[in-house]
This record gives sequence, structure tokens and C-alpha cells, in this order.
Amino acid sequence: MLTFLLYASFHLSRKPISIVKGELHKQCTAGDGPESPFSDPSSSTRHGPTHWLLNNETDCGWAPFDKNNYQQLLGALDYAFLCAYAIGMYLSGIIGERLPIRYYLTFGMLASGAFTALFGLGYFYNIHSLGFYVVTQIINGLVQTTGWPSVVTCLSNWFGKGRRGLIMGIWNSHTSVGNILGSLIAGYWVSTCWGLSFIVPGAIVAAMGIVCFLFLIEHPKDVKCSSTLPTHPRASENGINRFRLQKQTTYSEKNGPLDPELQCLLLSDGKNPLHPSHIVVLPADGNMAAISFTGALRIPGVIEFSLCLLFAKLVSYTFLFWLPLYITSVDHLDAKKAGELSTLFDVGGIFGGILAGVISDRLEKRASTCGLMLLLAAPTLYVFSSVSRMGLEATIAMLLLSGALVSGPYALITTAVSADLGTHKSLKGNSHALSTVTAIIDGTGSVGAALGPLLAGLISPSGWSNVFYMLMFADACALLFLVRLIHKELSCPGPARRDPGSAEGTLTMESSGVPGPILHTQFLEKMK
Repeated sequence: MLTFLLYASFHLSRKPISIVKGELHKQCTAGDGPESPFSDPSSSTRHGPTHWLLNNETDCGWAPFDKNNYQQLLGALDYAFLCAYAIGMYLSGIIGERLPIRYYLTFGMLASGAFTALFGLGYFYNIHSLGFYVVTQIINGLVQTTGWPSVVTCLSNWFGKGRRGLIMGIWNSHTSVGNILGSLIAGYWVSTCWGLSFIVPGAIVAAMGIVCFLFLIEHPKDVKCSSTLPTHPRASENGINRFRLQKQTTYSEKNGPLDPELQCLLLSDGKNPLHPSHIVVLPADGNMAAISFTGALRIPGVIEFSLCLLFAKLVSYTFLFWLPLYITSVDHLDAKKAGELSTLFDVGGIFGGILAGVISDRLEKRASTCGLMLLLAAPTLYVFSSVSRMGLEATIAMLLLSGALVSGPYALITTAVSADLGTHKSLKGNSHALSTVTAIIDGTGSVGAALGPLLAGLISPSGWSNVFYMLMFADACALLFLVRLIHKELSCPGPARRDPGSAEGTLTMESSGVPGPILHTQFLEKMK
């Protein structure tokens, strides 16, 4: 719950820029363009928090975003943030796995809160320099990269692999929850005092940074968990023993109690951990070095999923940054109502992320699940571009459906897939790799997140239909990069028994009526 709230606050602070866009540039009446008296930067009737026009229809917005090229300028703000985020993400994973997560995440949240609020101070201090807003966005993008590798690594320290898709699908709804809260908070002040639309979210992020410092427990061993394991596992009550054992490992009573981090590892069903006699522990190696960047790239599937996420995140972040403005232009709503309506896309994203996790857990086919949702998303986007002009009801329905199909693959890759690859068998138990793998995948995806809003800003003057064509093409490219992995998954048998050399490096042992300790002993004899 804590990591959920921490990363929700990160997304809460990213949303205001998309809500405020409609206020930074307003539609002018005829004759009130840049050459009108209202466009004079020194005009006391135009700029500043205490000066308002009697008729808002003659207010062209906030300089320098009041010009005819406002879409390119607003796109430049998005690009500045997301490009810095993409570049910083590659470095963040490498730095993060060498520093305590709690300190690293606290620093990032305090800095992010400060620079989010700084953007809003431009309203109160009457700042009209494009450079000020661009630099603020760049620095904010860099410090926000501390969040994702940290929270994914922390969560993966506590949860095993079983039902990881479901667990992280539910947990990943923090992205949508943060977007929704950010839209509502920013929308409350957008029409009256848009500076507060940034300052309040910035204060919330900084406050959560203090909570992180005081309460985050990044690893079970940090609290020296003691074993409260049951004498007999619940599985043996009905004569069915079903558990997973790591390959090439041994357990001996001579070794004493298990490592605290394994004693306190949360199982997929939320119940107590397995009995020590049923667990095979990886040999402890405190000197294991952090994995290199190139070493992480050699993990099977990292490159394919990274490139897939590049295009999937391009689509998702184009909606994140441009959807309110699109709704404003199509349905002719004000900035506040458009921001509130755009939250339905994130509501659909919550269900899409959970659905993707459940399906991938059931089928044990992550790539195929992503591919199916991407295949359905492309035609849905085309329908969205057509029916959204037919009225508010059609827009609401398509926002929910598009949100589910667009956000599902994005959520699955950034959570369960990243955690799976970060604990791949080729790492031989090196837990230091998870932060780097997560950063590589999300960093590559952030390149697409930077390109999407920029391309939308460049293409939208020629018509919103062209923007949707661009998004459909991106979905097709994302699907293309998964073709090899999908073919590999579909050519393999479904969930069944696996030997120690299987793809996941685990052995699923099923028995009917055979006590767990006996089965465990037989396994160790075979290993010998």
C-alpha cells in the first residue's frame, strides 16, 4: 500500500500540465490575436494573477503560449519532461541499485515536489519565459526517474513469482489513480488560479517523500522477520502438495533457520509461507556484484519487451498529455470539465491492467496477452476517433474501452514482465539486477513517451484524425516486436510439470497423497 501511494503521487504531479494546457492557450475571438492590444506582454489587463479580463473570450491565454504555434510550444514542454525522463531512467536504475532505496526515493520525491511547485510559481511571479518552463520540466523529469525502479524493486523483494501478474496488475493501478487525482486536483483551480494546480500536487509529492523516509521497509531482512511458519502446510491437509523449488539448491538442517527474507516472503495466495522443509534456498552470496548494463540486455526478452513498450508507452502518454485538449476541441468543453472527463480513460486503465495480469497468470503467457490487447487496441482507436464526435455518451464509452486496451499491455510490461526478467534464471540469483532491468525497460518505453506527445503537437494542426492514425501505427509496431516471443510461447505446452532446466528455472511438483517432506527428500536424492 505504501509503494502504491508513493508512485500514485508521482503520477499525480505529472497530470496538471495536461489539464492546464486549455488555460495556457484559449480560443480568441476575431481580432484578438497576437496583434491585438491584449497581446502586449506589458498590458496590465492581461498577465498576472490579480489581473483578469472582464470577458474571458478575448483572453488568448498565458504568454508565450498565446501564439498561433501554441501546440508546438506545449508539445515542447511535454518533450522536455519526457526526454529527460527517458535519459535519466537508464542512469537511475544503475544508481538506484547501489544506494538504499529509501534514501534514493525520498530524495527524488522531495526534489520532484519542489520543481512541480516551481512551475506553478511562474503564475504568481508573472513569468512568461519559455526557457523557465522548459528547464523546470527537464529537471523534474530527471528527478522523477528515481521512482519507478525503486518501487518495483521494493515490491519484488516482498512478493514471490506466483500470481505476479494479478498482484502487480492491481498494484499498478496506482498509475491511473494518480492520474485521476491529479486531474481532479489540477482541475479544481485551473480556471481561477492555475498556479495552484501545480503547487498543491508538488506539496503532496514532497509530503509523501517524508512518509517514505519514515516508514518504507525496502526488504524483509531490514526488520529481522522471525519465522512463524506452521507445522504442517495447508496443502497437505487434502493430500495435495503443490509447490515450486528453485533449481540447483539445497536445504540442510545443519544450516539452521532460513534467511529472514525467505521466511517473510509473501506467497501468491496471501497466506503464511511454506514450511522450511518445503523450501529450497538459493546459496547466500553477499558479494554478488550489480549487473552491468550490457549484461542486463543479454537477458532473453529484455530487448523485445523494451522496444514493444516504447511504442505502447507512446500511445499511453499521448493520451495522458493531450486527451483533455482533444476533448475540449471535439466536445467544446471548458478545461475543468474536459479534465474531469479524461479521468475515464484512467478508470478503464485500472481494469485493463488487472485484466492483463489475471489472463497472463492463468495462461502463463505474458507476451501473448500483451499481443492480444495490442491487436484489439488499434481498431478501437480508429473507432474512438470516429464516434467521439457523435456526442458525450459515445466519448465516455470509448474512453473506458480505449483506456483498458491501451493501458493493459503497458501496465503488464512495466510490472510483472519487468519483475520476471529481473529474476530470470540466467542471473543465478543475482537480485541486484532487478533495478537495472526495470530501468532499461521503462527507460526505453519513456523514449516513446517523449516522442508521442511531441508528434501529437506537430501533427494535430493538420487534424486530430492524423494523430489517431499515428497512434494506430505505433500499436502495430508494438505488436510486431512481440511476434517472436508470441510464437515461442504458443509453440510451448501450457502450464505443466517443469524440470530444473525449464525456461523459468523452476520445478513444479504435484503429488496426491504423498506427504510434502517425503516428496522433498525424493527431489534432493535426484539432485544428488
